[in-house]
Amino acid sequence: MPDLRTATRTSNRKPLLGVATATKVARVLLVLVLAVAASAQTRIPDTPAARQFAAWLEAFNSGDRAKLLAYLQKNYPARASDIDGEMGFRNDTGGFAFKKVEQSTPQHFSGLVKENGSDQFARFDLEVEPLAPNRISKFELRAMPQPAEFATPRMSEAEAISALRARLDQDTAADRFSGAALVAKNGNTIFEQAYGMADLAAKIPNKITTRFRIGSMNKMFTAVAVLQLVQQGKIALTDTLGKFLPDYPNHDIASKVTIHTLLTHTGGTGDIFGPEFDAHRAELKTLNDYVALYGKRGLGFEPGSRWAYSNYGFVLLGVIIEKVSGQSYYDFVDAHIFKPAGMLSTGSLPEEQNVPDLSVGYTRESPTAPRTPNTDTLPYRGTSAGGGYSTVEDLLRFANALTSLKLLDAKHFALLTTGKVDTPQGSKYAYGFQDQSSGSVRCFGHGGGAPGMNGDLVICPESAYVVAVLANMDPPAAGRISQFISNRLPEK
Repeated sequence: MPDLRTATRTSNRKPLLGVATATKVARVLLVLVLAVAASAQTRIPDTPAARQFAAWLEAFNSGDRAKLLAYLQKNYPARASDIDGEMGFRNDTGGFAFKKVEQSTPQHFSGLVKENGSDQFARFDLEVEPLAPNRISKFELRAMPQPAEFATPRMSEAEAISALRARLDQDTAADRFSGAALVAKNGNTIFEQAYGMADLAAKIPNKITTRFRIGSMNKMFTAVAVLQLVQQGKIALTDTLGKFLPDYPNHDIASKVTIHTLLTHTGGTGDIFGPEFDAHRAELKTLNDYVALYGKRGLGFEPGSRWAYSNYGFVLLGVIIEKVSGQSYYDFVDAHIFKPAGMLSTGSLPEEQNVPDLSVGYTRESPTAPRTPNTDTLPYRGTSAGGGYSTVEDLLRFANALTSLKLLDAKHFALLTTGKVDTPQGSKYAYGFQDQSSGSVRCFGHGGGAPGMNGDLVICPESAYVVAVLANMDPPAAGRISQFISNRLPEK
């Protein structure tokens, strides 16, 4: 590339261009160079792999079920059998805009795309068979933080809140959101509003005080409880599971998995959901019931060697809290987190008990199917891994108590929320919190999602903003809203 500074050079005898004119020329040349570079990044190459990606993108973005099914049957049969899932994915994302080439060979093509319906970016990785018709042999899409080069422009606070109102109205009208959203600055609420229905059959609308199931957001409470016991000297992060559960059925897990690896999802302890959970869902009433069902299972990988989200690992942390404290997990978090923070609408009572103002969670099997209650998917009660309920106002109370050091001292608060392990999504995982930066803004928090429920809490200590969004709909109803406003609020 030529040195653009040559555009403003003059001869020793007299200037060829006036200074202002020369500067304009330099700017024009710079714009042209940047445009050429951007065009090269967003132009899909002419290779077998890239052509397959382009054809998939066109079929996927069309939203035409028959067109996408025909494409998959011909080029990627493994995906054709789940066409309803593919269409659900298309409905959630609104399709994708191609943004950047990362790697390109005849059989391999990777790069970045952005959802049309949100700020979410993803990295795709596609491989094709070497011989014509070059059918797809591998295709992965992984969510990732918004790259700095594609950062959403920050707005003033008033502009961001106005944009949030418009987005919530739009998503509610399109049946993409039902729930409540809250934004706070310096601990004080600057926006809160509820949308949609808490109970369709009874025609009860959602309110700010409506309780919503929060899925994996319980992990934040569990991690705080563990760090409280660490702060008290009753637990060390290097302690093994076997120290607290000497009779644990699997010796490898008992002797190798530590508190640190459980808190960071690096213990190799696996998940709880699947056929076994479905078969025993109604029988799993205590944390020890989960240990009885999954305790003989071996390690998925050597502890500390990699990251893999583990709900079972956080169930085990709940069991450890019970062993060390002498209280049930539920009593401990109520006494040491919920009450000190003033979270009077948060808990994990069994589903058979009446919880006032608890919304019905609504799920659907396909984009065209009607929404139905998620009753048949719910556990007996929430656990230390997730499944409790809360309100957006209680989540703000939790954030305020945490950041004002009511729940932990400064040392253990930093230990809790500082990222320690890279995740496939491009963020870092701390202890029960995700730690992620967008530009110069660092935020931490955690989301939760399952059929008929979705939530997200985002705490940005430097800018002093807190965002809490809860929905009684399938993911990503709440997550997309929290991402939208978090990306637009001012940096300070």
